[in-house]
Amino acid sequence: MMLVYYSYIGLSVLHRRRQESVLLSATRRSGAIAVVTGGANGIGRAVAVTLAREGARVVVADVDHAGARETVAMIEEGGFPARAASLDVTNEASIAQFYLDVIAEEGRCDVLVNNAGWGEVRAFIDSDRALWDRIMAINLMGLISVTHAFLPNMVALGSGRIVNVSSDAGRVGSSGETVLAGAKGGVIAFTKSIARETARYGISCNCVSPGPTDTRAFREIPQHLQDALIRSIPLRRIGSPDDVANAVSFFASSRSSYITGQVLSVSGGLTMSD
Repeated sequence: MMLVYYSYIGLSVLHRRRQESVLLSATRRSGAIAVVTGGANGIGRAVAVTLAREGARVVVADVDHAGARETVAMIEEGGFPARAASLDVTNEASIAQFYLDVIAEEGRCDVLVNNAGWGEVRAFIDSDRALWDRIMAINLMGLISVTHAFLPNMVALGSGRIVNVSSDAGRVGSSGETVLAGAKGGVIAFTKSIARETARYGISCNCVSPGPTDTRAFREIPQHLQDALIRSIPLRRIGSPDDVANAVSFFASSRSSYITGQVLSVSGGLTMSD
């Protein structure tokens, strides 16, 4: 009986993998439409390039339109389709127009990657309302607004992948980034709630939570602090944008078809809390 049981399990796994292979192949043939916000540099650029290489047609959106065009040029050099678009996630009119343009040009959105973000390291006691408002507008309210714009299209399609990029600051806190940690924690809670609301429509919503990553912002930190941080990471290296992009790619693909409402830390083991 046990042999029959394990044989059944083995056949089921094989069947499922064949199904996933078909799904992935179909996605590549049809050209899934992926929207990546904050795609002008760093993590967003790596995500856009990775999704394009895996077969998606990528819309690279950023308030830095020149940077978005540079990302598109990198994608096109590899022989993959992409286009750049201007998007200010703090401006409702900009979001509305961006959504209309995407639907007019692409017809749908299969994958939405909410990556746009910004922060400034400053002790909370030395911060002010203007800084708080900007951090919350870009990192939390912008993400909420973009999701709200694209969600009805996914509901109508009966499918979709939403991947939100948070930060381990939102999971465990971060000195000098208190308000940013609050915003990123909000992203995590929003992700879980949207996952609960939209699962019935065949939509998944997951969150990637990067730890220290080799981006422009990280390179602005004094070298001695960079070195100290790297020593504290169990894997003894700083994360790369590609490390984060690979996690986003997993959530954007059929490989994660039975996963929703989850948070994946990409931190080299720096944070291991639930």
